[in-house]
Amino acid sequence: MTESTPVDPTSTDAWKALAGIADGFSPDLRGWFASDADRAERYTFQAADLTVDLSKGLVTEEILGHLLQVAKDADVSGRYQAMITGEHINVTEDRAVLHTALRRPEGTEGLVPPTGFVVDGEDVDAEVHKTLDKVYAFAEQVRSGAWTGVTGKRIETVVNIGIGGSDLGPVMVYEALKPYVQPGLEARFVSNIDPTDVYEKTADLDPETTLFIVASKTFGTLETLTNARLAREWLWARLAGSGAIADTDAARKDAVAKHFVAVSTALDKVEAFGIDPENAFGFWDWVGGRYSVDSAIGTSVVIAIGPDNWREFLAGFHAIDEHMRTAPLEQNVPVLMGLLNVWYSNFLGAQSHAVLPYAQYLHRFPAYLQQLTMESNGKSVRWDGSPVTTDTGEIFWGEPGTNGQHAFYQLIHQGTRLIPADFIAVANPAHALKDETGDGAAVEPGQDVHELFMANFFAQTKALAFGKTADEVRAEGTKESVVPARVFSGNRPTSSILAPALTPSVVGQLIALYEHIVFTEGTIWGIDSFDQWGVELGKQLALQVTPAVAGDQAAIDSQDASTKSLIEKYLALRK
Repeated sequence: MTESTPVDPTSTDAWKALAGIADGFSPDLRGWFASDADRAERYTFQAADLTVDLSKGLVTEEILGHLLQVAKDADVSGRYQAMITGEHINVTEDRAVLHTALRRPEGTEGLVPPTGFVVDGEDVDAEVHKTLDKVYAFAEQVRSGAWTGVTGKRIETVVNIGIGGSDLGPVMVYEALKPYVQPGLEARFVSNIDPTDVYEKTADLDPETTLFIVASKTFGTLETLTNARLAREWLWARLAGSGAIADTDAARKDAVAKHFVAVSTALDKVEAFGIDPENAFGFWDWVGGRYSVDSAIGTSVVIAIGPDNWREFLAGFHAIDEHMRTAPLEQNVPVLMGLLNVWYSNFLGAQSHAVLPYAQYLHRFPAYLQQLTMESNGKSVRWDGSPVTTDTGEIFWGEPGTNGQHAFYQLIHQGTRLIPADFIAVANPAHALKDETGDGAAVEPGQDVHELFMANFFAQTKALAFGKTADEVRAEGTKESVVPARVFSGNRPTSSILAPALTPSVVGQLIALYEHIVFTEGTIWGIDSFDQWGVELGKQLALQVTPAVAGDQAAIDSQDASTKSLIEKYLALRK
């Protein structure tokens, strides 16, 4: 059972010991490696297909021991067990948190909790697999050409309309798994209420071969429904304009029924929009948006990569779920990475965290993690409503390597801020290309470009860890006046995550890894990582401000002085 009042981590002996160590802490990665031949091996762990090297972190056995005690004091393992068995750990919404149930294999003996477990009167496994089967059947219809548009042409482009978790997850996974997309199919993603987004995503499409998926649990999200209406109007105008359909209400209704489906549980609203409720795929209030990519929210990706690859994707999640559940804390990769983040942010003053995938197909992964981490742990009250006793959350950001090396790595290497960084790479690329010409100097003819790419991956963590001393700079013949500018202090912490290849399973593993890192940190801080009340106020005010933006003088006059001035300037420019 979870505690109604979370443990205050700052009151524990382990936390106080860490605070004492942090006072005057002077890391020495060069010295630590020199005096400990087994450091790399001892701090390298395996979680499913992921090899995770934490040896270049700013951690010693003493520090790690105290961090593990912090996890035990907060009962990270017990709270995880409470989560996966359906306790209402999302206390502000009085909900279970069961995204792990979305990827539980069907009918497997020995599952924890057992197959068929009931939460709030619902057989969770049965409902999940019923929905999955429905999504799979629909995906196969589209992929095979059995599902056609209103004129009988097969679907070539799927456009997912959503925002937040209904967009960031699907677009990230689609981009990550592009090599698995069925030839002749493409997915696009519309999220921003800026009309430019829907315009650009539809401008060159053939309406006869386009399928829209409207992803909104309540079918009431302002941005999603506005974009859905714009897409519907685009469909009608293009089909009628080309003579593909008659410009009648009946023809329009038929067109929507063949070119729109929904991911929603609000079947009445879905039907009112014109979508057949039979073509709506549901999910549950125990799935938070940022944890929903492996639910029906991923329907666009299931269509693109196929049910078999999606099953492998879900298996990857489940493998990390099981690692989180069963691995001892001392070898539990999500727990260890979460604890290091607590050490860096609460004791060493780090405020941000870089995620640097050396895999171009993961170029949207940092953006995905921004929502997962910052919406989850950007909280200032604990789950019992009391103020937090520590800093919470980290600012997550990043870009793929090697692009970032030519942009912001300077700050990580030589800046004044401590920025822990996770480096992610795969051993086997989707496209193994060679530079047959070379440049006659640094790159030999026939160079495997992935090897060159990976050399950067390994070199960057080495440089961040060990740096370059003034004497090493001088030994290169550098002028003394320039020596200080070329010194690298080192002792910049990194974690390295290496996978065999960017398979559907590995993508699922990476997502689940960070989900459970977030869980670990949130449990230690005593916060509810599964609500997001902070996003609501801006939404409410936007609706109140809309009449003013449309020119209603009374609404303009009711605004604060700054907002009023800005709106008046906008209206003058708009005219």
